[in-house]
Amino acid sequence: MNDFKFKGFTLLETLIAFIVLTIGLLGAVALQAKAKQASFDSLQRAAALSLSKDILQRISINDTANVVALYNRNFSSSEAAITPSPNCINVVCTPTQMATFDIEEWKKQIKAQEHTGTLANANVCISATEAIVGEITLQIVVSWEGRQKITQNAANSAISCGSTSSTRRIVVMNSFVSVRS
Repeated sequence: MNDFKFKGFTLLETLIAFIVLTIGLLGAVALQAKAKQASFDSLQRAAALSLSKDILQRISINDTANVVALYNRNFSSSEAAITPSPNCINVVCTPTQMATFDIEEWKKQIKAQEHTGTLANANVCISATEAIVGEITLQIVVSWEGRQKITQNAANSAISCGSTSSTRRIVVMNSFVSVRS
């Protein structure tokens, strides 16, 4: 009888261990790619929320009676700049000048973000309506093109700000502003 013992691994055991290790490493790489994608999506959403919050705050500051006429508009990152207004940071401006300044600042923000990879093809739609005298209802929609295709629900599909592509992402902020009479 052959009574010999194997010392070490056989070729078959080594091959099986290598395959198991390879599958584990491929899973780790795929997990890393998904984490990076989720991080980028989070960065985009944070930028859109920051922009919509800035819009709401600036409109609240310029709380004149003609807010609806001044801010009820749509613009995009590809839109050309309008005539420069005075820098209203250190200068007293009229409400119209302030609105023009605010819109130009928002355009600069979405253009700057476009160059960093955040909010590509951004569109901003501001809908201001006066439901009650002295109270303006605002809907601020920020849309942009994401990298991955998603399925839009019916409520998101009904919003007409920006493109209607399957990669569109949107942030909608509904609020109200009390204005001076």
